[in-house]
Amino acid sequence: MASWFPIPKNSPFSLANIPFGIISSQSASRVPAIAIGDHALNLSLFASSGGFSQLSAIQKHLNVFNEPTLNAFAALGRPVHRQVREYLQNVFRVETQYPQVLKDNAELQKSALVPLSQVTNHLPMQIGDYTDFYAGLNHAYNVGVLFRGPDNALQPNYKHLPVAYHGRASSVVPSGTDLHRPNGQILANPTADPKIPTFSPCKRLDIELELACFISKPNDLGKPVSVEEAEDHIFGLVLMNDWSARDIQAWEYVPLGPFNAKNFGTSITPWVVMLDALEPFRTQGLEPENRESLLPYLREKRAENVYDIPLEVEITNKGGQPSIISNTSSRNLLYSFPQMVAHHTITGCNLRTGDLLGSGTISGKEPHTQGSLLEQTNGKKPLKLADGTERMFLEDGDTVVLRGMAGTEGNFVGFGDCVGTILPALSL
Repeated sequence: MASWFPIPKNSPFSLANIPFGIISSQSASRVPAIAIGDHALNLSLFASSGGFSQLSAIQKHLNVFNEPTLNAFAALGRPVHRQVREYLQNVFRVETQYPQVLKDNAELQKSALVPLSQVTNHLPMQIGDYTDFYAGLNHAYNVGVLFRGPDNALQPNYKHLPVAYHGRASSVVPSGTDLHRPNGQILANPTADPKIPTFSPCKRLDIELELACFISKPNDLGKPVSVEEAEDHIFGLVLMNDWSARDIQAWEYVPLGPFNAKNFGTSITPWVVMLDALEPFRTQGLEPENRESLLPYLREKRAENVYDIPLEVEITNKGGQPSIISNTSSRNLLYSFPQMVAHHTITGCNLRTGDLLGSGTISGKEPHTQGSLLEQTNGKKPLKLADGTERMFLEDGDTVVLRGMAGTEGNFVGFGDCVGTILPALSL
């Protein structure tokens, strides 16, 4: 896809992508936008200047581009999202059908196309609920081995349903938000009897490399969404870092699972990548033979139910140099997002526009393909960073960057960076 607009060849925001987000700048409060190369197109200004004049499908809904979140646009449904995205691709093509809309409109280009370096990104949607799944098979196995041994690594239910926990929506933050190391209850000596916890800053702070989807079309209470219809209820995907306090988690998680170990912060990329943009990267998920053992409501007709998106994790300590500690792929998921939606709603649970569903940690089997430090170090063998320092878990001042991008030069489809820096714990 060649564009008349200059787009760096290595940009994750090529013409093949067109992700949606919420930005603000000196000239605009929070408004919807798309990322194109190293610029953002202010869709509020674009719409008010007649930019969508050639797209009848959106004419009755132009007010959605004046909203401070993407919820109203997402609620219009996938057919509208598809038409808007394809229209914007056409507007930016070299041989556009609509040169007068933007290509030959220097004034609108100057006002509506803002360098990404001059915008502030915000959460793309108002998040009402957040559910985090555990669909990364290799991660589940690796962690299970650490706690229960290889013979009992996976719980009996694991290959029958997408396991999940209910997370905290209020602490989901956009990339670039710094987070304080959490304080909490920790069992300093697990072998002691009786088991008495201490209160201190987390000493085993970790990351979790994930994808997540936003819900667009809600379902009514009591009416499940079928696995074949589920994609029509998904707005798009983001990268997600589900920061985890492993020592707090180890003490609290029995019997009801993660709570304070997860609720202090979850970082996501601010640009939502549409499912249509990811369509070329469909692939078969792990253990396709497992599909036949699933109950009917989770069986998908299409074998290529996940995406092959290269992912990486980078850590930089304060004043140090970046170290890539993991390279993996999103194909390492046992369950797809449609399966997660189908399972979430099978009871009649009503998902709402803006709900966020995380995939769970994505890990490979080979060394340095794991999406968490717990797996890479086993809590015993530290990683060596590029500057010679070592990490068992995160230290204050560490900056973590998650990246995900598929495709070829000039046509990359990516999420941009998911960045977070760890600040010292607050003194209590």
